[in-house]
Amino acid sequence: MMARILPYPVLAALLLLMWLLLNGVSAAQVLLGAAIALVASRIMAALEPAKPRLRRWYLIPKLFLIVLADLTRSNIAVARIVLRGGRRSQGAGFLIIPLHLRDRTGLAVLACIITSTPGTVWVEYHSSSNRLLIHVLDLSEEEHVVDMIKHRYEALLLEIFE
Repeated sequence: MMARILPYPVLAALLLLMWLLLNGVSAAQVLLGAAIALVASRIMAALEPAKPRLRRWYLIPKLFLIVLADLTRSNIAVARIVLRGGRRSQGAGFLIIPLHLRDRTGLAVLACIITSTPGTVWVEYHSSSNRLLIHVLDLSEEEHVVDMIKHRYEALLLEIFE
């Protein structure tokens, strides 16, 4: 019975918490946040998402630490580009990266990692050719970007999800 009313309780609790953090705590905000969380949980159940299959869940903290370190390095690199007034050896551009990863959840995690990293944006994924198109702020580090995505992120995501 409870699962039908609140099919994703963790999602609902996190949404309510986020709502209260963004809007402040009051009786009205708690009621509104709870209503939004309940509706969002029911919508998520209607979508019937596939449950991700984690083969090696214990590698998730390792991936998290690698991404955290790379985000820090990337923030510093982008700050340097911005503070130099945009003078860099190469301009921005697009890069095509062939992938081995096919798991939908793994691809979604990879999209979040790439898009949250300053200086890179996930643009398009071609499922038929399993190729990823990204935009890179500084193409002078093209090999580094490919290596980071293929060997640091994709390799771990393959171990975790496939």
